[in-house]
Amino acid sequence: MWNYFCGIKSPILLERWCGQMNENRPCKKELLEWINIVSFAVDDVKLFLDTHPNCTEALEFFDEFKKQRVQALKEYAKYYGPLTLDTATTQMDYWKWINDPWPWQEGGC
Repeated sequence: MWNYFCGIKSPILLERWCGQMNENRPCKKELLEWINIVSFAVDDVKLFLDTHPNCTEALEFFDEFKKQRVQALKEYAKYYGPLTLDTATTQMDYWKWINDPWPWQEGGC
């Protein structure tokens, strides 16, 4: 099963997506794509853990990518506004997303 996610664990991919976030403003489209990748990986391994709760490799994978997802969501909120309610920093941020173009309105879909 974990061979399925080998590309995600690649240091080159992680550097490409995560290394840029701390140095300068990340590309909105690439950051959103990374959020989709790690979100899918986290959701998929959650399903696996439902039937294999004692698999330490799966638990480690889940913890690692959950942290990366949280960090990516925070970075996205910092530069482009919150994607989820838990990344909104103030009450005004809760509805900020309504003022921006939706992802499919920018030609990303």
